[in-house]
Amino acid sequence: MALSRLDIHRRNRGERTLVTLAGDIGPATTPLLRAAVEQCLLDGVTEIDIDLTTVGSCDARGLDVLLSAARRAGRVHARLRLHHPCAQIARLLDATGSTSLLLTAPVSPVPPTASSDLMSTATRAPEDPARRPDQPVLRDGVRLRRLTRRQAEDMREDIADLAAESVAGTLGEAYHDRGDFLHRLAVTAHRPGFALVVAETTVLVGCAFGFPVGSDGSDGRQGGGTLQEIIQRLTSCARFVVLTQVVAHPHAQHRDIAHRLQQRLLTDLHSSLGVTLLHPADRGARAAFSSWGWQNMGEVLGLPGPVAPCVLTLSAGGQPLARR
Repeated sequence: MALSRLDIHRRNRGERTLVTLAGDIGPATTPLLRAAVEQCLLDGVTEIDIDLTTVGSCDARGLDVLLSAARRAGRVHARLRLHHPCAQIARLLDATGSTSLLLTAPVSPVPPTASSDLMSTATRAPEDPARRPDQPVLRDGVRLRRLTRRQAEDMREDIADLAAESVAGTLGEAYHDRGDFLHRLAVTAHRPGFALVVAETTVLVGCAFGFPVGSDGSDGRQGGGTLQEIIQRLTSCARFVVLTQVVAHPHAQHRDIAHRLQQRLLTDLHSSLGVTLLHPADRGARAAFSSWGWQNMGEVLGLPGPVAPCVLTLSAGGQPLARR
């Protein structure tokens, strides 16, 4: 029988901390949970937010650990709250009368922190036309939010952390240097029309950013205009969005998150076509893009750089383009 596993990640923000759990809370993992929560209290944390988005189950002993920790937190004028429990945990809380003691009120979401890798799916979350552009879109506990350039600058380290975590231990890690990522973000942020969208639960779980290229005066400097000519020849589209990066944390909804990020970026930049360039040897990234609905148009010559990159395209709605 396979042993249960519980991964615990802690992120501090002053006297507030976010504890993200992934796995199952059971006999083998309860001691890890107890130690993590107790350490937060020992460190003088006054707000402990526990993200259960990627926790599959919790037994009675695990619930007892959380209740005991909440009581101890109360005695030292601190607070512990749970966020985004699965159906099984929600039923356990309800059956034991613990919902009001542990579960955060839906009207007061936890301020997001940050983190991200490549993704796609099929339908975008419905949007309320009366919603402010900076207001999160909610669906299954995941919010989409477009950042300003200044907000992107403020969150760049967290976004880079997410990008690094998303490829850590994979074959594609060699093609995704953290410093290169930060440089790419900084360069893209100065392109006309730059847009960056993040996906958040109580933590950053994904991001996508890019800039428009087209016949309407938007930035066509990529490759001195060569890329635009190549894409127009391949797809008959003179206007498109270069998605410089799409990042998604290994998350229960990662495919949906990736798709929504991509489609949101295309919609915000009023384009029906997304384009990205990949190193031809980065097979992991190519496989990921393919699984997310991107179409590989092959390697192209004439673009700057030491190797001829692969050009991949994604149409709004995820429908493949007819290759010319």
